[in-house]
Amino acid sequence: MGKVLVIGCGGVAGVAIQKCAANAEVFGEICIASRTVSKCDDLKAAIEAKGTKAKITTRKVDADNVEELKALINEVKPDVVLNLALPYQDLTIMDACLACGVHYVDTANYECEDTNDPEWRKTYEARCKEKGFTAYFDYSWQWAYKKRYEEAGLTAILGTGFDPGVTSVFTAYALKHYFDEIHTIDILDCNGGDHGYPFATNFNPEINLREVSANGSYWENGKWVETEPMEIKRVYNFDGVGEKDMYLLHHEEIESLAQNIPGVKRIRFFMTFGQSYLTHMKCLENVGMLGTEPVEFNGQEIVPIQFLRRLLPDPASLGPRTVGKTNIGCIFTGVKDGKEKHVYIYNVCDHQECYKEVGSQAISYTTGVPAMIGTAMLMQGLWKKPGVFTVEEFDPDPYMDMLNKWGLPWQVDENPVLVD
Repeated sequence: MGKVLVIGCGGVAGVAIQKCAANAEVFGEICIASRTVSKCDDLKAAIEAKGTKAKITTRKVDADNVEELKALINEVKPDVVLNLALPYQDLTIMDACLACGVHYVDTANYECEDTNDPEWRKTYEARCKEKGFTAYFDYSWQWAYKKRYEEAGLTAILGTGFDPGVTSVFTAYALKHYFDEIHTIDILDCNGGDHGYPFATNFNPEINLREVSANGSYWENGKWVETEPMEIKRVYNFDGVGEKDMYLLHHEEIESLAQNIPGVKRIRFFMTFGQSYLTHMKCLENVGMLGTEPVEFNGQEIVPIQFLRRLLPDPASLGPRTVGKTNIGCIFTGVKDGKEKHVYIYNVCDHQECYKEVGSQAISYTTGVPAMIGTAMLMQGLWKKPGVFTVEEFDPDPYMDMLNKWGLPWQVDENPVLVD
C-alpha cells in the first residue's frame, strides 16, 4: 500500500478520490488538499460513511504557490502527487514535486491563465510559428521538464483522463494487438447527456469554453492543419447514443500521438455539440463574455470568462439531473500482415449509473476513473521510469484491464463506419 496526495477537490477529483478509497490495496493513505478545505472534509466524511480501508486526511493549499506546495508535500510525504487542480497549476505542482523528490500525475496539459503575460506570449508566438497551431495549450511546457525528472529519478505521467488518457491507451493497445502500423486515428467524443439547463458546461466552464471557441486543428502528413472554430462538421451514429453532430477541435493528445505513434499519417479529434449549446456560446462570444483580458466594471477589474464561470451551473452539481450516455473512443485504420484493417475501440458510459455509484455525471466519471488508474500504474511500479511521459508510451494491457474492473468497460468493433 502507498500514499497519494490529491490536489484539487472538484467534480473529477471527487470521483478519482472515491475510486482510490475503493482501491485501498494500492492507496492505503489518501491526503486531499485544496484551497477550500471544507470541500475536502465533506468528501472525506462521505467516503468514510460508506466505508473504506484507506486512511484519509485533508489539508489546505494554494496550488499556485510553490512554497506552500513544497511544505505540504514535505509534511505529507506521499509516494505520488495526483494533480486534479486546474491546468493553470500544472507547472507549479511539477516544480514542487521535483523539489521534493515525488512522482507526478495529471489529467490535462498546461495552460497559461494570463495569455497576455509578455514572457509567456513570446514563447507562445514562437511555438505558433514553429508548429503551426494557435491553441493556448500544448505539451512543450511540461516536456521541458523531461531531463530534470530523469536526473532526479522521478516519473511524471501526463494526461491520464479519458481524452487525453484512455484514448491514448486505446491507441497503444490497438498498435500492440491489432496493427503492424496505424495510418489514421479519429478520436470521437460524444456526450449524449441532457442536464435540463438552457446552457451549462460539463467540466470547468473557463477551460471548456476557451477550448471550444478556439481554432481547430489536426495532424496530417507530418504537419498541423489549422481550421476556423467549428469549421469542420461530421455526423456520426454512436452506439448507445444515436446520431449526433460532431465538430473538429484541437486537442492535446493529437500532439503526443503524432510524436509517439510511428507511421501515423493523420490524427483528428471530434466532439459532439447540440445546436442550443453552439448558439449560446456564439452569443456569449459576440458580446465579449468569453474574453480573457480584464475589463473595468464599477471601479474594479473583472475577467469576463471568469465572471461567466460564476454565473453558470457548477459542473459538479449536474449529476442528479443529467440523463443519457457518453460514447468516447478511437477509430483506427492501418495495416496488419500486409492487409488493410479498421478497428474502433470505445466506451459507453451512463450518466445516471455514474451518479448512483459516486454522485457525479459521466464526464467527471470518465476522467476521474482513469486518473486513479494511471496513478495506480505508477504506485504499483507498472508504469515507472525516470522522465516525463504521456500514457501511450507505456504497456497498455494492465491499464486496459483496470478500465474493465473499475467501471469503464471498453468494446472493440472490427468493422466500424469510418469518418469521411
